[in-house]
Amino acid sequence: MAGSNREVSTTPDVLIVGAGPAGAIAAGLLARAGARVRLIDRARFPRDKLCGDTLNPGTLSRLHRLGLESAAAGGLPLDGMLVTGEHDLRVEGRYPAPLHGRSMLRRDLDQRLVELACRAGTRFDEAVTARRALVEGAGSARRVDGIVAASQDGTEDVRARVTIAADGRRSTLAFALGLARHPVAPRRWAVGAYFQGVRALSSLGEMHIRRGYYVGVAPLPGALANICVVAVPGSGTILDPCFRDPRALLAAAIEQDPVLRDRCAGSTLSGGPIVLGPLAVDRIGAGIDGLFLAGDAGGFIDPMTGDGLHFAVRDAELVAEATLEVLASGWAGAHQRLARRRARALGAKRQLNRVLRAVVGSSSRVGLAGAIVARAPGLVRTLVRVAGDTWDA
Repeated sequence: MAGSNREVSTTPDVLIVGAGPAGAIAAGLLARAGARVRLIDRARFPRDKLCGDTLNPGTLSRLHRLGLESAAAGGLPLDGMLVTGEHDLRVEGRYPAPLHGRSMLRRDLDQRLVELACRAGTRFDEAVTARRALVEGAGSARRVDGIVAASQDGTEDVRARVTIAADGRRSTLAFALGLARHPVAPRRWAVGAYFQGVRALSSLGEMHIRRGYYVGVAPLPGALANICVVAVPGSGTILDPCFRDPRALLAAAIEQDPVLRDRCAGSTLSGGPIVLGPLAVDRIGAGIDGLFLAGDAGGFIDPMTGDGLHFAVRDAELVAEATLEVLASGWAGAHQRLARRRARALGAKRQLNRVLRAVVGSSSRVGLAGAIVARAPGLVRTLVRVAGDTWDA
């Protein structure tokens, strides 16, 4: 892109902002279907991304059905989840044989998905930032015609028949257009990093639920462990004094934890930590013609069950399907149809995640849930299967 504030000569059918899993998968599916697709991202790839670094069985199956299984090659197999809680609660929930999940670095997964989209015919431009939407009309007659994009070469107007905002849970487009917001509560923040030398890692992902926060652990190739703490600042937990120092917060969560303390003794931080928050994002309104929201830009629920990537993959499919319909028949009823399909495909899981988020956010509820699970550990095993989207595998 040369010059300043120029308009591109070739107008794509679809412009996708954000090359994470939702954006890259939607781009590849649309390009395969014959659409002219341009994909942009503000980062240069490969790039690091704070994530649980796990793909559950339903996600792997969905990628296989889409012909994208090569993106998830390698990594480590995961057989389920280990869940711990108060009073020495420890439950292993395993996926039904022969299903398994996989752990791998998000930087590798995202890079491969972008490469597959490009092979399908997508034009990918990295280090390009969406400044704002190009909006025609006002009120209920508003329509998005593209974006103003910026790079080291200047700015340009990029117009498209359909714009897809897949630029994450802090979407520039969704927030500026009033289509997304952070809920008042809970205001969770995540602090994560990679550690070398953590002992007793297994083929299970780990979720350690404590009063007011939780700690996720994922084993990774190269003897790495992804350790991520999710908590609400100022909620009265033992982590409150450390929120201004991410390294201190991670250290406190580990050193004061009876399950992790000895296992992490002598381990070393391998880069980071990375901080992200507030996590939750709510979608607002029916949408604006000319624009679809995809992935986290269209709503994020702090997926403590490790199914965030399944949401992204499935939503990319739904948005790609809706986009092809718009290219063929126009925008009449497009947002309403997409909303109904999302409700059928993802509504139940989103509600489950909201319930679990509410439980973990309350000290009294964590204690009550722990007492119930201690008497009926099968509840956790069932939850692990549901969270693993094993029904989709």
